[in-house]
Amino acid sequence: MPKVLRIINRFNLGGPTYNATFLTRFLSTDFETLLIGGLPEEGESDSFHIPREYGVEPMLIKELKRIPNLNSDRQAYKKIKAIIEEFKPDIVHTHASKAGALGRKAAFACNVPIVVHTYHGHVFHSYFSNWETKIIKLIERKLAKKTTAIITISETQRKEICQIHKIAELDKTHVIPLGFDLIKFNTNIEEKRINTRKNFDLKEDEIAIAIIGRVTKIKNHHFFLDVIEKILSETPNLKIRVFIVGDGDLKQEITTRAEVINQKFGNKIKMTSWIFDIASFNPGMDIICLTSDNEGTPVSLIEAQASGVPIVTTDVGGIRDIVSDGKTGYIVPKDDIEKFSKKLLELITNTEKRTEFSKNGWNFVKEKFHYTRLVNDIEKLYKKLLLK
Repeated sequence: MPKVLRIINRFNLGGPTYNATFLTRFLSTDFETLLIGGLPEEGESDSFHIPREYGVEPMLIKELKRIPNLNSDRQAYKKIKAIIEEFKPDIVHTHASKAGALGRKAAFACNVPIVVHTYHGHVFHSYFSNWETKIIKLIERKLAKKTTAIITISETQRKEICQIHKIAELDKTHVIPLGFDLIKFNTNIEEKRINTRKNFDLKEDEIAIAIIGRVTKIKNHHFFLDVIEKILSETPNLKIRVFIVGDGDLKQEITTRAEVINQKFGNKIKMTSWIFDIASFNPGMDIICLTSDNEGTPVSLIEAQASGVPIVTTDVGGIRDIVSDGKTGYIVPKDDIEKFSKKLLELITNTEKRTEFSKNGWNFVKEKFHYTRLVNDIEKLYKKLLLK
């Protein structure tokens, strides 16, 4: 029976945790799988409830951290290498950047026959300085040359990885979209909507808008607040409530700015921290936004569509692969405050358009992004690589 060692950056809330969990739990009995990964960063909530919900108990490596650190990186590398030598995997499959760097390096050193890496996003722009980004690209190109197979989670991301940033050859890459347990997002929607709106004291005629994700620079919450402030300034009698869901290193900064807007326009914005039962929260919202500068496949938008909630999002990363522009939401150019505000206001004021987008959402995501499809795609790739 082939053994798979799956390595994830860290167990924080997001797509990689869900997908590593599903691939560990639901890969067929033809494979034996061990899942290892690092701890969340300071200010992030952990996501250990996700693997445990599905009966997966991961092995934790506290030295495996997202931020580069020579000492902790060296210790994490040694621990991963020791696990490889003991477990003796036929396949090492790494997920995201830090796990991809240290995990692949350890796998090469231990002569693991098959090494697979999934880019859940990438850090080739908007994260680091120009010289840091150049170094990262050089490292990634060297790793890619020795990697057996590279997975991108969208066709757009594949083009970025192979053609724009020239990290890997096209013939080595495979497009396998993420997969999620989406059924829970499309059940008892009316009941969930009533309960959520009651919990947050939302009136029937108030339009609830949410942004869900880490409160950190790359997610650009400042742009989101720019949009909200602009809309409220131009239409002061608009009945909206805004929810910023999540935590992160900019939480206090964004909270302070939200308080200034609230003082000016009334208590329109609420900071909620993380909400773990997002399947119950989403139906209470009327619109879900994303304003990121860079993305892979944002889970919040897939879950929003599964919940029947329309979207307004910036046009970054693989967004166009997961949102149907003009059918399930609106995709607007990054940093275009005029267009973002216009599209958001259109959805706020147009009940028929929101209803239309809501109906389209579930049909768009229900099969394309279900975990059974993800598991089948990965298993086919593993078996193909093992035959070689």
